Amino acid sequence: MTTQLTPDELKADLTLEQLKELVGLVEYDATRDPFPVTAMDAVCFVVGNATQTAAFYQLALGMELEAYRGPETGHRDAKSFVLRSGSARFVVSGGVTPDSPLLDHHRAHGDGVVDLALEVPDVDRCIAHARSVGATVLVEPHDVSDEHGTVRTAAIATYGETRHTLVDRSAYDGPYLPGYVARSSGVVRPQGHPTRLFQAVDHCVGNVELGRMDEWVDFYQRVMGFSNMAEFIGDDIATEYSALMSKVVASGNHRVKFPLNEPAVARKRSQIDEYLEFYGGPGCQHIALATGDLLTTVDHLRANGVEFLATPDSYYDDPELRRRIGEVRVPIEELKVRGILVDRDEDGYLLQIFARPLGDRPTVFYEFIERHGSLGFGKGNFKALFQAIEREQDARGNL
Repeated sequence: MTTQLTPDELKADLTLEQLKELVGLVEYDATRDPFPVTAMDAVCFVVGNATQTAAFYQLALGMELEAYRGPETGHRDAKSFVLRSGSARFVVSGGVTPDSPLLDHHRAHGDGVVDLALEVPDVDRCIAHARSVGATVLVEPHDVSDEHGTVRTAAIATYGETRHTLVDRSAYDGPYLPGYVARSSGVVRPQGHPTRLFQAVDHCVGNVELGRMDEWVDFYQRVMGFSNMAEFIGDDIATEYSALMSKVVASGNHRVKFPLNEPAVARKRSQIDEYLEFYGGPGCQHIALATGDLLTTVDHLRANGVEFLATPDSYYDDPELRRRIGEVRVPIEELKVRGILVDRDEDGYLLQIFARPLGDRPTVFYEFIERHGSLGFGKGNFKALFQAIEREQDARGNL
């Protein structure tokens, strides 16, 4: 079962065992894995205004600024800010000069994820295997160094314009990567405010075109040695109007989980269709962030201006819900007040809530999740979630 973290424990660094529980780590032999992945290294975004986005992530999401690269450090065409919350690391970058390629990317896609960077113990071994099975190598293995040591890195392509940068920072003790300088936020938290509102990246969801989900599932199995963790098709993942299909792949230690979605034929456009249209192709749809106390997290996020999808009262008043989920750590009434969803499977239960898109386009958004043994993704909540998304789509005129 998952260890329940108290609000006081949220203010301290998690132990390795607690982190394992949060992200569902399982025992496995990395020496037998052709593409061993240790953990998520960073979720990297291109945004329209990196300076303001970094400030928002500090003030609204409670993240800490750790490092910076920009014109003042000799990187003339872009600004990049590195933010942390527990083990979750975000890098937000924006173009500065008119000819910056980041501006071209932003014009095409809006704010979005360009890189799901992975920490690996052996970059060369991973790249050699990936190349041998047909992956596209975007950046060859190479070292980057400064006074803090050396990082070995490379990159491979995945769906759309997304990439996986592979990072071995075992010989490096700098703030992020060579070329970055340490930078602190100076944000003063209100008294009684947790030092962090989430502790880890739980999973990252990718949206791909109709008919290509299995192709990318095969890619993660063949190239990166990931295994199938779950599959959702048919009525479980459809409403009266729209439908999609989803499969989940996970690294050998289950610390990295990538659900992959594709649209399915239905009466109206699904959330996947809307994403693909407004993002301009496949990409990362949402990032799920793990917390040990979702109620406290939601209360602070909402007070900080973060908006969440609305859940109708009928969801909580349904006797079937109460029968299915049994006892959870907080009364249903407390979940109802906050709009938090709850689901139970054979391993335990989870609490989850979904934010509205943070950018102008209806594309990237965040999920916040609290696990108590469950390794699932809220299957019992799919219809309620998709109906909530459809209400948002309809208000935008995109259903």
